[in-house]
Amino acid sequence: MSKKVTTNHVAIQCSDRKAASIFFTQVLKIPLLKSFSITDQLSSKIFNINGNVEVDVYDNESSRFEVFIKEKFSPSEYEHVCVEVDDKKEFIANCKKHFLKPFFVKKGEKELLFVRDFSNNLFEIKEK
Repeated sequence: MSKKVTTNHVAIQCSDRKAASIFFTQVLKIPLLKSFSITDQLSSKIFNINGNVEVDVYDNESSRFEVFIKEKFSPSEYEHVCVEVDDKKEFIANCKKHFLKPFFVKKGEKELLFVRDFSNNLFEIKEK
């Protein structure tokens, strides 16, 4: 058995490809690696969802996100992605520059930082 489990990628859906690009490339600073399509047949087999879907892959060699572009967005409840950034202050400034609204939640003595992207996906932000 492997000593360490690592995350290969996180898959989320976004309703607007341009807004997703701004969030990943300019706010999180993760470049677009590639784009591909999932056929109706494959989507049905994997996700039990009928219809083709476009996917953009953002990768910086530490984190990889598969962003499923779906105009009719299906909201989630508890799902979120936690990412680490080098500097929280810089991250908050980047968010505000792009009209995103990072927010803090008090948990005991700690303050947790969160932000929702342009498709309402929730991200928890931790400083390295």
